[in-house]
Formats: sequence, structure tokens, C-alpha cells
Amino acid sequence: MTKKENPAKPKRFTRKKLIIWLCVLIFAAVFCIVNNKWLTVTEYTFADSRIKNGFNIVQISDLHNARFGRGNSRLLDKIEQQSPDIIVITGDIVDGTHTNIGTAVDFCKQAAALCPTYYVTGNHEHWLEAADEETLYSGIAAAGVTILDDKTLDITVNGDHVQLCGLDDESLYNDTLFKLAEDFDRAVPIILLAHEPQYFDDYAKAAPDLVLTGHAHGGQVRLPFVGGLVAPDQGFFPEYTEGEFTAGNMHMIISRGLGNSVIPVRVFDPPEIVCVRVSG
Repeated sequence: MTKKENPAKPKRFTRKKLIIWLCVLIFAAVFCIVNNKWLTVTEYTFADSRIKNGFNIVQISDLHNARFGRGNSRLLDKIEQQSPDIIVITGDIVDGTHTNIGTAVDFCKQAAALCPTYYVTGNHEHWLEAADEETLYSGIAAAGVTILDDKTLDITVNGDHVQLCGLDDESLYNDTLFKLAEDFDRAVPIILLAHEPQYFDDYAKAAPDLVLTGHAHGGQVRLPFVGGLVAPDQGFFPEYTEGEFTAGNMHMIISRGLGNSVIPVRVFDPPEIVCVRVSG
């Protein structure tokens, strides 16, 4: 007598595989959402004997039109919790491939309502059509944010005098910074805003006291014991992706940023708000 095969077994096996794959996909989706929407705050301290009272800087970088809550409410709440005295936006507030100028300008309005806010361009702003670029800049200025491209301002923050210098992203490739540095007032701390970190050696030659930068997105994918996997203009296993670097008396802080662009997801690289506690 021929033994009949049970036709239910293959079906059960197929159903089991489908359930496993469904669980894997759900886990991957949740993992990606958490990695891309879980806002983190990284605090740094910067001490300078010329500072008498102290103040807080909140740095926002590489937003790329990302939203965290309705009207970016979660992001703005996180910023406010840091008690900022000034907010600095270090480029790529929009994305050249899916630009929403309204989102960028609305964020600037709300940031400027919290405290004085300063902005420098990133590479994505320069990828816009000329008309969109003009609309963005006029909107940012109308929102009450100071556009600080290729300028140095003397400002007072909580009673402390500092110089705040900003570089247009297209001025990173020439001697603009060195010309600006000729007029630095070395009697007060000098803070430089510049979008891209790989010009570290040039920043060190100009010798501001503190540089705030972004652009590298934390390396996009961060591997244990390795760090960032890839960054624009640095390629694979880049050197400058996050954290603090020093050269002499200069400190450079790199934000992992908040949004995504060409690579649409972050892995082990959650969005980051940087808060610098400046003290004497």
C-alpha cells in the first residue's frame, strides 16, 4: 500500500515562513522609525576664561525638511528644554531633492521666537533653483533669523561678549575664512559656524575658539567599534562624523544632524540636537 503524503504540511511550512518574514519586516520598520525619529540631545561643555556668566548654545544641523511632531513640536520642545540663549542652524535646513520651503521657514519662525537664532547655508541650499533659494533666504530673514554667511558679528549673550562668524558653504573652498580671521577680535571668544567638518585643518589655521559644524549625518550607519560608515565628501569610514575634535586651543563639534537626504535611513545613528554649555 502506498503511503499518502499529508498535503497540509507544506502549507503549514509556508505559513510559518510568511509569519517569520512578516515579523522580520515589522521589526525592521519599527527599528527604522526609532532610528530616524528618536530625538537625542548631546551636551558638550566649552570653557573659556574670558567668559564670566556663561550661556547655552543649541545647534540644529541638517534638518532636510524633516518633521518631528506636528509643526516640529517635539523638536521645538526639546530645544526649549535646553534653555538656549542662542540657537545656531548650521546648514541644510532644506533638502535639494524634496524641498519644502514652508517647513523650513516655519521652523525658523518658531526657533527665533525662543531666542536669537543664527543661520549659515549648507550645500543643499545651493542646489535649489535660484527663485527657490531667494524665497528661502527672504523667508528666513523675515522669520527673524540672522543669516550669517561670510560675516562676523559682535554679540552679547547673557552679558558675555563673543564674536560669531559664519561661512557660506560655497566659501569653504577658498580663502574667505582667512580674510575674515584678519579682523577677529582675539580679546573675546570666537565661534565659527560652518556646515562641513572635513575642512578641519583650515579651521585650525584660522584659529577660532569653537567651531560648530554638521554635514556628515553621523556617518549615516554607525558600526560598533568602527563609527560612521559613509559621509558626503569623505567617502567610506570617514574621520569626521560626530563628536569633538581639537587642534591647539580650537574645539570643533560635529552634529550628527536631524534629517536624511540621498540615503533615506539612519542605522544606530539617531537624530541629534547639540547643546553646548559655555562657561568660564
